Amino acid sequence: MPRISAATVADHRANQHAALLEAAREILAAEGVHALTPAAVGARIGLARSSVYRYFASTADILAQLVEDAFPRWSARLRAAIAPAGPDSTLPGRIRAYGRAALDFVGSPDYALIPALQAIGLPGECRVRVDELHGALIAPLADALREAGADHPALRAELAWGVLRAGARRLMPDAAAHVPEPAATDPDDIIEITLDVLTRALR
Repeated sequence: MPRISAATVADHRANQHAALLEAAREILAAEGVHALTPAAVGARIGLARSSVYRYFASTADILAQLVEDAFPRWSARLRAAIAPAGPDSTLPGRIRAYGRAALDFVGSPDYALIPALQAIGLPGECRVRVDELHGALIAPLADALREAGADHPALRAELAWGVLRAGARRLMPDAAAHVPEPAATDPDDIIEITLDVLTRALR
């Protein structure tokens, strides 16, 4: 029987689950979705594959649990970023703060979830849940636009997310190889241009 490394069995399982999720996030970010398996995740923290299956049924289940872990955290960050506080509480200032927080997503290991979800077939109920969680990322922007009296705030926010996704793609390490010259390559320039286009689009 494995040694319990926490005050209770429940705490031990929670700690083990958190360690497995972190290992899965690291594998996904460094090696891609094809390297992400229950066995690989377990091996990374020294846990037998049979034990890993107590937490994950499959690679798709790992991805679904990573989404459940990551998206609410980023939703909270985006909502905090666009809150009417700080030195610039104007709507354009709040939109820029939201956009900058959204672009921070690119630099995090969580961002590897986006191409992974596109590459692997998730069950229907998982896709529905992913769509719900994705909507929660866009909701803070839609709410701010609604408060400002914009018409069709949800549609505007959805379209604005497209601007952020385009900027995010340009921030990826190999982006320069896939765009025509001349192209902005300095990350700060890409961020500023993206935020400028975002705020202009939502005037």
